[in-house]
Amino acid sequence: MRYRGMLAACASWMIAASAGVAAEPVRVTIDGSQRAAAVTKYEYGMFIEPIGGLVARTLWAEMLDDRKFYYPVVPEALDKPPPMNAEGRPGVSYRKWRPIGGDDAVIMDAKDAYVGAQTPRVVVDAAVRKGFSQAGIGLAKNKRYDGYLWLSGDAGAKVEVALVWGPGPADRQVVALPAPGATWSRAAFSFTPAADATDARLEITGLGSGAFRVGTVSLMPADNIRGWRADTTAIARSLNSGMWRLPGGNFLSDWDWHSAIGPRDKRPPMFDYAWSAMQPDDIGMDEWMDLTKIIGVEPYVTVNAGLGDANSAAEEVEYLNGPATSAWGSRRAANGHPEPYGVKFWNIGNEPYGWWQIGKTSLEYFMIKHNAFAEAMRKVDPSITLIGSGAMPDQGHPKGTKENASLESVLPKFGGEWDWTGGLLARSWGNFDGISEHWYDQPEKRPDAPADAELMEYARSPSNQVRMKAEQWKIYQTRFPAMKDKNIFLSIDEFAYFGQVNLKSALAYAMVLQEMLRHTDFLTMSAFTTGASTMDITPTDAVLNTTGLVFKLYGEHFGAGVVPVAVGGQAPQPDPRFPVGFNHPKVKAGSPTYPLDVIAGLSPDGKSLRVGVVNATFTPQTVTLDLKALAVKGAGRKWVLSGPSLDAQNKVGAPAGVTVTQSPARAGRSLVVSPTSATVFEFAIQQPKS
Repeated sequence: MRYRGMLAACASWMIAASAGVAAEPVRVTIDGSQRAAAVTKYEYGMFIEPIGGLVARTLWAEMLDDRKFYYPVVPEALDKPPPMNAEGRPGVSYRKWRPIGGDDAVIMDAKDAYVGAQTPRVVVDAAVRKGFSQAGIGLAKNKRYDGYLWLSGDAGAKVEVALVWGPGPADRQVVALPAPGATWSRAAFSFTPAADATDARLEITGLGSGAFRVGTVSLMPADNIRGWRADTTAIARSLNSGMWRLPGGNFLSDWDWHSAIGPRDKRPPMFDYAWSAMQPDDIGMDEWMDLTKIIGVEPYVTVNAGLGDANSAAEEVEYLNGPATSAWGSRRAANGHPEPYGVKFWNIGNEPYGWWQIGKTSLEYFMIKHNAFAEAMRKVDPSITLIGSGAMPDQGHPKGTKENASLESVLPKFGGEWDWTGGLLARSWGNFDGISEHWYDQPEKRPDAPADAELMEYARSPSNQVRMKAEQWKIYQTRFPAMKDKNIFLSIDEFAYFGQVNLKSALAYAMVLQEMLRHTDFLTMSAFTTGASTMDITPTDAVLNTTGLVFKLYGEHFGAGVVPVAVGGQAPQPDPRFPVGFNHPKVKAGSPTYPLDVIAGLSPDGKSLRVGVVNATFTPQTVTLDLKALAVKGAGRKWVLSGPSLDAQNKVGAPAGVTVTQSPARAGRSLVVSPTSATVFEFAIQQPKS
């Protein structure tokens, strides 16, 4: 329903700073008759990728590294560093198993390994305890931990498992295991430590005669949910993200999903050459689907179009979506999941344009590959929504390019070899429903800038990445008019602003989300890098960090069903000031309400007006709102995200430095728009008389 003719030019009302504020009022016009497409539930999605131990350290509950013994059990002096990855980054190191009872106490047996290439074998002694241990384990006092291992060997070997959390003889619990036999048997154990610890260790040792072998070991908190941490997944669920893209990222391009189904203990560990890291392959598609159910989101699956092929992708679709009577659906059912998962969103490949990507090929050949994937995948399930891996001209470039792109500088690149989004539109039309884009930004140091200017440029920078994508998308819509007819959508399904996580970065992310909300007519999905990066996480605890607080604030008040309305003003955003560094687009994100950034929307039921204001200044601001085609009434509310300083953080074990406080707000009264804050106001809309 539109509210034309209500209170001509409608009531002008104030969101004002307290008396004595020197800042000039900022005039903001909100036009209720100019409405964009409603926000989808996928606007605040998350992305996750197993970069080394990232997932294992945050969401997955396994507490042990290398639980399948990919690496030999040797003294630290004999460790070999992992090789550099394709981007020249150091490989990922893990906590290793170390021998007990002598440097040569453990033999890596390659004959009849339980899983993978080798299994540790220990020849025991009657007097000297021998075996191996892993340190660096975090424990919480009086919390129960459950584990198990697969054991074989000689009956004369007396094997025990100990959890050690301190130097004293009482700072440990020991469990004697059943005597090993010639065949593998699963031996379970549980511990409840009497103290907190950050460097506990698990010891597996034996005395007696003969030898024993250990196939795999596992240790998890007893409250894990099907292998996932209870604390971090509960926080993730509170964000109401709508969608998680998983798995994805560079890792995907050399990962074979087939290797990670079936019993976890029997999945061989693999080496991820993208990040130069071992992966135990414990987290396969069934585990990823479990995660989405636990946190209450829809899965968005990316298929391997690096070293993978169309047939493998089609089999993955059938495994996840096919009936139990299909070839791969029956495999899923045999693995304990008879009902199809019904995955809707599918992404073909990850950043295939990147020189760093395993399986990198040319634009011409990848379009052939994309089309083959799309045909094979839709043949299995015609109902899926396919998202092509694009890169606009500002994103695609040769290695070593240093550029701050502008619309003028990228225009000649449309239709060229680095325009992968244009390549999809020109060569793969009909084989996708949406196109993916990624962006990353990093803060720059501006030591010569005044503090207020430095803060403003820091906060504005990443939202310019979104505006650059939006402006280029409009160029594509001009070049390919059928995009609007077919509702081809944009999915920004990887993005991040690297650096410290504090109030300062929260202001920047608030501007990013507000810029995304300006383009809901085509920008219908996004996924932040990474879902775990919304939390501060230790081995035993987790809290929502300042980034997560921003997503929660906007997800709750500008979430699914909210209808953005036009925001105008008389103070256009200026050009970026104090330019430094590269990969910072030369565009001007934000509303014409400088120095504030303002958005507005109607609640899903149309009964309230919501206004979001980011104030990245050190001064309280006065805002005069001129409402058109709608009017508000009575008491309202406001939610203010802020903290005592820009460096304020939310960390485990400390009081929250950044909070969201709710208080009344009344139309026509002076209201404080706090400095260094993101604020959401809500007022009831005066309904027309029938």
